[in-house]
Amino acid sequence: MNTYLYLSMVPESLVASMLPPEEFGRYLAVGTRKQSRGQAMFFDLKDSFTSSDFDLSVIAERCVPHADGQPKHSLYLAIYRVMERVPVDAVNNLWLVTPDARVLELRPVEVPSVFSGKYHLYQEICPVHPLIASSLSPNEFCRFITDPTGPISVPRICFADLDLSELAVDPRHGKGEDLAYPHFDHLRDCFVGLEDAKGKHTKTVDRIHPPEFPYRSVKNGFFLGDQENMVYYPFPSREELQSKYYFWG
Repeated sequence: MNTYLYLSMVPESLVASMLPPEEFGRYLAVGTRKQSRGQAMFFDLKDSFTSSDFDLSVIAERCVPHADGQPKHSLYLAIYRVMERVPVDAVNNLWLVTPDARVLELRPVEVPSVFSGKYHLYQEICPVHPLIASSLSPNEFCRFITDPTGPISVPRICFADLDLSELAVDPRHGKGEDLAYPHFDHLRDCFVGLEDAKGKHTKTVDRIHPPEFPYRSVKNGFFLGDQENMVYYPFPSREELQSKYYFWG
């Protein structure tokens, strides 16, 4: 049996498993007894990944089949400050799992130089998870939040660019009836505040926003990056969600 390495974001951890990505995603979501566990997001790491920050030597000894021949589902190798110790170029694909264990694979593509909309709403997923209103593009936001010279920063971050509907261009008058946010007036106020403020590019909408959110609220996709590198995982379009990827919409 093959052994895989996964960088899980909810919760943040490095996990070895004998389950391939789709089976591992179903295991994270519902476990082995079909009891609901919830949404999951994780990256599979490249076979070439090595690191002196983690004790990978235990994999050969402990990530082995059970006595009845069943594969080892999970061997946790680290649960603290994991993402900052896994280089961006060691990451392969992103896997999104629904609470009922449906698994969607997203492959990285070249990061666009331009994204539509004057404003963005970023759900930080790992290692922190506030909900952030911003006038920065995804590229700019990634560099901003990982800048070690700034007052607040993280070494590396994964975040999603969420749909804002008309607020993306008109915070004061734009409509957002289809948006999946419970406090729309507060959201509008945050973007109006950005529009009025000079030299301010981000505003925290929710400091303790849970990292789980409706996948249908994703606009462009998911990003993983730091000061040197960033990868982009585009999310299916609204049309694709209504047809091919219905369960993520």
